[in-house]
Amino acid sequence: MINMQRTLKAMTLIEVLVAIAIMLIGTGGFTLLFLRTWDTNKFVMEEGLASAAASRATNQVIIALRGIRQAENGDYPIEFADDFNLTVYNDIDNDGVVERVHYFLDQANDQMKIGITEPNLSTLPVSYPTSDGSVTVMTNFVVNESSNPVFLYYNDDYPGDTVNNPLPSPASVGNIQLVKVHFLVNIDPVHAPNNINIESFVDLRNLHNYE
Repeated sequence: MINMQRTLKAMTLIEVLVAIAIMLIGTGGFTLLFLRTWDTNKFVMEEGLASAAASRATNQVIIALRGIRQAENGDYPIEFADDFNLTVYNDIDNDGVVERVHYFLDQANDQMKIGITEPNLSTLPVSYPTSDGSVTVMTNFVVNESSNPVFLYYNDDYPGDTVNNPLPSPASVGNIQLVKVHFLVNIDPVHAPNNINIESFVDLRNLHNYE
């Protein structure tokens, strides 16, 4: 009887240990699944917020480009245009004075920025400082590289003329009639498989006055 009781007790202990092991394995698997799901949902949410911010920035650029105009000193509405820089003149803050507006991609920090420069109206002729007056970040996580410019430029013959469009960079400002704004957004380009593509076209309507 004593030997039988000891055997039963030993078997019960083994069963308890096995049950605990199974429970721990199951708990560990559930915890791992929960953490992976949490990370995935967190990434999707952050990527969505970054995409929404980039969309707002795109709309801001498009709206501003529709209103470009002659500078206070009489300069042409577009000063410079290349793959990652676009400098135009516009009354960006609706104060009745035309500012120089510089849109550019800070590739080192994956940030789309805007530089706004007020003219010096106290001297004649009116002049603009050579450097950007104030610089702010429009949106983050913009990962465009040389093969994917932020800005592409088209002449008045587009889309009929696909041979000479888009215009070579830097573009001759007098030939620009249409601008494509193109952002590639990615909060983790090292691990994420795909970029979010955001793009829009704007017809520079005020330039028709210069034809």
